[in-house]
Amino acid sequence: MVTALILLIVLMILGAIAALESKDLLSGIISLGIIGFALTVIFLILQAPDLAIVQIIVETMTLVILIAAVMKTTKADTVETFGKHSIFLGLVGLVFVFVFIWTAVKAFQQMPGFGSMPLRMASEYVNNGLALTGAGNLVAAVILDFRAYDTLGEATVLFTSVVGITAVLRKLGRNRV
Repeated sequence: MVTALILLIVLMILGAIAALESKDLLSGIISLGIIGFALTVIFLILQAPDLAIVQIIVETMTLVILIAAVMKTTKADTVETFGKHSIFLGLVGLVFVFVFIWTAVKAFQQMPGFGSMPLRMASEYVNNGLALTGAGNLVAAVILDFRAYDTLGEATVLFTSVVGITAVLRKLGRNRV
């Protein structure tokens, strides 16, 4: 597991270098996506699926916003010649895809099966949830009582992402009637 984390961190560093060295904005944005999706896999390896879900949603929405902004603001197409830089970016992309798939498979193999209770906090919630919260719905009790700030933070991040996408993708120069 430590080896996979080290590989993902190296991949994130390579993605950051590729984003910095990219001459094309779209390639730079996609290279930045490598960092976010690698972080998603790191969250899966560290058995934090709630963070992984939020990270993949935010990363995807951010990529959509940035790509839409670049497509709207770029007036002329640039022609990129096939050279060392293109080969480097292609290899970085292939390495990312391989490491992403490999570590995701490893992370999913290590995750506990549905319904199993290997975590100490899960058994604490199940055994004492009704007595501590008085709520008959244990899922709602965990989300709104035990982890209320975490849930509020995740909802805020998702709401902000939706507002950002709406702001970028709206039609500019609408007539006010």
